[in-house]
Amino acid sequence: MTWGYVLRRLAMFVVVLWGAVTINFIVPRLAPGDPTAAVLEQLAARGQQSAGAGDIVAAYRARFGLDDPILLQYWRYVSNTFRLDLGTSISYFPQSVSGSILMALPWTIVLLGVATVIAFGVGSLLGALLAWPGSPRAVKALAPLLMVLSAIPYYLLALIVLYLLAIWTGIFPLGGAFSGQAPSFTPAGLLDLADHAFLPALSIVLAGVGFWALGMRGAMIGVLGEDFLTLGEAKGLPPGKVFFGYAMRNALLPQVTSLAIALGTAASGSVLVEVAFNYPGIGYLLYNALRASDYFLVQGIAFFLVLTVAVAVLALDLVYPLLDPRIRRQ
Repeated sequence: MTWGYVLRRLAMFVVVLWGAVTINFIVPRLAPGDPTAAVLEQLAARGQQSAGAGDIVAAYRARFGLDDPILLQYWRYVSNTFRLDLGTSISYFPQSVSGSILMALPWTIVLLGVATVIAFGVGSLLGALLAWPGSPRAVKALAPLLMVLSAIPYYLLALIVLYLLAIWTGIFPLGGAFSGQAPSFTPAGLLDLADHAFLPALSIVLAGVGFWALGMRGAMIGVLGEDFLTLGEAKGLPPGKVFFGYAMRNALLPQVTSLAIALGTAASGSVLVEVAFNYPGIGYLLYNALRASDYFLVQGIAFFLVLTVAVAVLALDLVYPLLDPRIRRQ
């Protein structure tokens, strides 16, 4: 891996971020609705009357620079974004966008990160066993179930597990992330946090296992019959060594690419799952920002999503030659 390779990847990283920031600026402004008027509508829905609503809207638009020429808004947005100054949230005023994201981020990272890694590990192992000739019949019988799970949207699985395990049986709480006014990090509090996170994590794992298993099965089939497997078997290596060290290790390379992207997108939250379970992560924050037409918060979350995916792909580009010597030689 040469410095030229690294510099090309870094240049591509900057170009992707600039393009994402530009699209991120344009799209929210194409949506109907005015963010300042949306705040007043929320107050009216709660029975709170605001005298001089027009003056309030004008003052808010001037405060957030929404009356400035569009090119000036764009330049201000791009320069501030690359300084990681994402502005002030309109719906959560006076809290900053960065502050709102940082408050919701730990909930999403723990929920989505853990669920994605579990689904990747279990699904990849099952997919490899589905393609391996010496696997038990009981494992291969799981193929139809995994195909069904991969086709069901994760938010539909969320509603199913919510009904079965929370509403019908009452085993788990209906929603939220903790009991009481604030989370507790005592042993009892951690159990409470895990109790609230179990159902949303379960819906994500069930949907992800099928996806990872089918992808790994296809990659594993492409590896079977390769010369290095025949050589390993001819040398008398244990079947487990051939399976894990030769077949599965080589078949995992495409899966690692997908995992890096999945972990990058995991930071954005699983919007519908978090909304269904009232879980205070990035997805739920994005849902509230869209309802309130909060340009700055929507833009901040979208930029954060692009940034995490771009960083994950950049890290993968730099690490991949270490995983696959063929790329390093090229």
